[in-house]
Amino acid sequence: MLTYTIRRLILAIPTLLFISFIIFLIVKLSPSDPTAGLPLTIPPEVREQIRQSLGVNDPILIQYFKWLKLMLWDEPLHLLEGWTGLNVAPDGARIISYQTRSPVMELIMQRMPQTLWVVGTSYIVGILIALPLGIISAYKQYSIFDQVGTFVSMVGFSVPTFFTGVLFIVIFAVNLGWFPSVYNTTHVVTDWPSFVVQVKQIIMPVMVLGLYNASQISRYMRASMLDNLNQDYVRTARAKGLNEKVVVLVHVLRNSMIPVVTVIALNIPAVFGGAIITEQVFKVNGIGQLLIIAIQGGDVPVVQTVSFIFAVLIVLFNLLADVLYGVLDPRIRYD
Repeated sequence: MLTYTIRRLILAIPTLLFISFIIFLIVKLSPSDPTAGLPLTIPPEVREQIRQSLGVNDPILIQYFKWLKLMLWDEPLHLLEGWTGLNVAPDGARIISYQTRSPVMELIMQRMPQTLWVVGTSYIVGILIALPLGIISAYKQYSIFDQVGTFVSMVGFSVPTFFTGVLFIVIFAVNLGWFPSVYNTTHVVTDWPSFVVQVKQIIMPVMVLGLYNASQISRYMRASMLDNLNQDYVRTARAKGLNEKVVVLVHVLRNSMIPVVTVIALNIPAVFGGAIITEQVFKVNGIGQLLIIAIQGGDVPVVQTVSFIFAVLIVLFNLLADVLYGVLDPRIRYD
């Protein structure tokens, strides 16, 4: 397993380099001007000097290698310097946003906690809903519970999050007035009343993403449980007189979780992608909203950096899914 993991990590390097070049090329070839947001009174020669200082007029390969060096070497050193206080980062070597003139990684790190808070909570909620739903639906196949669960799962998976987000706002914020329609990212939890406010404002975005995740995971859980419930080892366990709860929750569930765990690991990067729309609907000041604003404003460095981070997450969690599959299933041997 260790040899396989090391080999996959080595193979991930050229994969990420190729992805980074495609991302850089696609975003860079889009029409954008780093001086577009400056006042109209600035003379053209000054604008041209700004473009020269940012390297916009350099050949595309030169720009790519400069960006790649900053992304893979200089920016990690700046993060390490910020976390440890060590003076290891080169001065002035940063990826700068066209709009805010601030380092892109600082913008991302400022918004990362909000995204992780919403997305992480929603994924945990989705798993807690999906696993019992899938187990009971499989054990009581074709029952009313199974039919209702299948219908809700299909609707939840088919309806996009931007529609359910708006629907939740109309029902629970406008008509009922239970929850705020906008997520206040400046809110600080200091006591019990402020904690209640935080819980109220996070419920709707978490449930929108959580129900979408639960709809998909519950289908995998149900299918995997049905496949194992009909296996010979289940009939043998029942013939030996084992308690039905032990048969289902120990033997069947353990084997059924093998493909489900890999699906959960593979879906984590996709949740960040889905959170882009949900953050925009509920005005969560996270990475998704940062990416939307950057796309609208033609902020090329921000779009490139955030897209590359998503690509890294996808590659790493694909590796994690493969490793988990080998750990959970002793029949799988990678070495």
